[in-house]
Amino acid sequence: MRTTLIGLGLAALTTGAAMAGPLDAYRWRSRVLVLSAPDAADADLRAQRAALGPMRGGAAERDLVVLEAVGTGAEARALRAQLSLPADEFRAVLVGKDGGAKLTAAAPIPPQTLFATIDAMPMRRGEMQERR
Repeated sequence: MRTTLIGLGLAALTTGAAMAGPLDAYRWRSRVLVLSAPDAADADLRAQRAALGPMRGGAAERDLVVLEAVGTGAEARALRAQLSLPADEFRAVLVGKDGGAKLTAAAPIPPQTLFATIDAMPMRRGEMQERR
């Protein structure tokens, strides 16, 4: 699994957090977009990465972290198991700060759809009001 924090630098899961569940370290801190693919050459994975690349500012503003479960390693398997994702197909899953899956897609999610979904969440609306 490759961990990428868009606009926030790199982070690694602690051993304790990995044992509890790969997503638990992010609960109440970040929203997580999980990208799952059988391998790094997956066309949908590459398309999702390309779509998100220019959107780093919008992702950082929304506390969005991107985690990748690519290949068959133990960390990728653990992340897929936590979200019940298939190992042989692309999936993109948006997980809210509360740890619940908010959006699941079998194809890349356009950033506009991703951001609109996040912006409609009650917690995000509260964050936007606090920043005004």
